[in-house]
Amino acid sequence: MNKILVCIKRVIDYNVKIRIKPDESGVVTDGVKMSINPFDEIALEEALRLKESGNASEVIIASIGSDDVQQQLRTGLAMGADRAILIEHKATLEPIQVAKLLHRIVDQEKPDLVLMGKQAIDDDASQTGQMLAQMCSYAQATFASKVTVNGNSLEVVREVDQGLETLEIDLPAIITTDLRLNEPRYVKLPDIMKAKKKPMDIIDPSTLDVDLEPSISVLKVSAPPPRQSGVMLNDASELVVILKEKELLND
Repeated sequence: MNKILVCIKRVIDYNVKIRIKPDESGVVTDGVKMSINPFDEIALEEALRLKESGNASEVIIASIGSDDVQQQLRTGLAMGADRAILIEHKATLEPIQVAKLLHRIVDQEKPDLVLMGKQAIDDDASQTGQMLAQMCSYAQATFASKVTVNGNSLEVVREVDQGLETLEIDLPAIITTDLRLNEPRYVKLPDIMKAKKKPMDIIDPSTLDVDLEPSISVLKVSAPPPRQSGVMLNDASELVVILKEKELLND
C-alpha cells in the first residue's frame, strides 16, 4: 500500500457527563473537554501499525469541523500520522454530507485504504463509512476486530450479532473499526512538539462542490427519563404476577 487515509471526528470526551442546554437546542460544549472519537483513534492506531510493519508508506488524517478541530488533528500527528487535512466548516453536518466531502478528499489523495471508526460516540449514526465506500466504489468491511494484509488484499475479521465473520477484500478498500481491534498508544511530549512542524492543509468546503444545506432539523434535545428503582422479589412466580399486572406477559 502507498497511502492510508484515516478519518477522525472531534467529539466530547467519553469521560465527560453530557449536559443539555437550557433551551434544549443541543448539548453543552463550551468549556468541555473534547477528544478524538475513540473508534477513530483505534482506526488511526491500526493505520500506524500497518505503516510501521512496512505495509504502507504514508498515513494521512482528515477531519471536518471548525478551527478547533486542529487540536485533535495535531494529536493524531503526534501519534505518528504524516500530515493532516482539515475541511473547515462550523455547522453540524449529516452523515451523507460528511461522506460526500470525504469522497472529494479520496478523489484527490487516492489512498489504497481508508480507515475510520465504526461510529461516532456523539450521534452513533454508523453510516459514513458505508456511504463513502459506495461513493468511491471501494470494497468495504465494517466493525473490524482484526486486519491482516495479504499482498493486494486484506483479511478482515468483523464482529456481527452471531459472532465473528471473516472477509477477504481487495484494495482499495474502506474499513470501519471496532473496539477490540487494538489499544491506541499514548502520545509522548517529544512527539507533541514534532507534530507542530508537520503539514496541515486547511480546505474551504465551498471549493469541493458539495451541497451542505441540512435536510434534517433538530427540534428538541432532551435527557432520557430517570431510571426507576428496582424491587426485590422472593421468587420467579412473584415476577410472573408483576409482569402480568403490567401487561408485559400474556397467559
